[in-house]
Amino acid sequence: MPELPEVETTVAGLRSVLDGQLIVRVEPRRADLRIPFPADLRQRMTGARVTSLSRRAKYGLIMTDRDDVLIFHLGMSGRWRVDPADMGTHDHLVLETGHGRVLALHDPRRFGFVDLVRGDTLADYPPFTRMGPEPLGPTFTAATLQQALKGKTVAIKLALLDQRVVAGLGNIYVCEALNLAGIAPGTAAGRIGIARLKRLVEAVQAVLTSAIRAGGSTLRDYARPDGELGYFSKQWRVYGREGEPCPCGGTVERRTEGGRSTFWCRSCQK
Repeated sequence: MPELPEVETTVAGLRSVLDGQLIVRVEPRRADLRIPFPADLRQRMTGARVTSLSRRAKYGLIMTDRDDVLIFHLGMSGRWRVDPADMGTHDHLVLETGHGRVLALHDPRRFGFVDLVRGDTLADYPPFTRMGPEPLGPTFTAATLQQALKGKTVAIKLALLDQRVVAGLGNIYVCEALNLAGIAPGTAAGRIGIARLKRLVEAVQAVLTSAIRAGGSTLRDYARPDGELGYFSKQWRVYGREGEPCPCGGTVERRTEGGRSTFWCRSCQK
């Protein structure tokens, strides 16, 4: 599943093609993905000019001069293709700019979705109202994390995956950050002291920043809009490396936490 770095990389790729451009064609090629395409998507987006692109957690945001915001989520296998040579079965939404650039939202498993909201209501978009701070933003600090974790007996691995605690973190990067910070994934979240939480915040930010620079990780069908693959998987410390050496010299183990695989090293994560 594309996580925060993959979405950030996607938005950066789209920005180079869409920012400031007039949308002259909007073509939904089926009725729905995970949810139906907005009924007025074609009407509201055709003729609109893109004013900016950004991201909230794992959601991409495309703003227009009509004060509309197109929200997209890539689901499990979604990606945008730029100037595809031809349209395939899984290209479900097509956008074309006045300069003749074509973008196709490609989603074989159709777990992604597209929505359209007014810009002045974006903060009230239901998924966003329940989200914690952005992990790369200024409000994600050891102090705010300590407050969010106060009294929680759940494992820190599961707490970090809770979007109400911090927005946008997924399984890969939580495993990587906990290893870098030297914190065992099963540690009770509310019992971690401020000094260790400071290391954890720094580790989360370091891992995400490195992943974005590498273009994200490639899992299943994910690729950047230009078709290139993300290469952060070559830098994974523990994720997907069961039985292999940890950077500390210990051995990476795998366990199941909340129905998901957790990769960690008992030698350095306490």
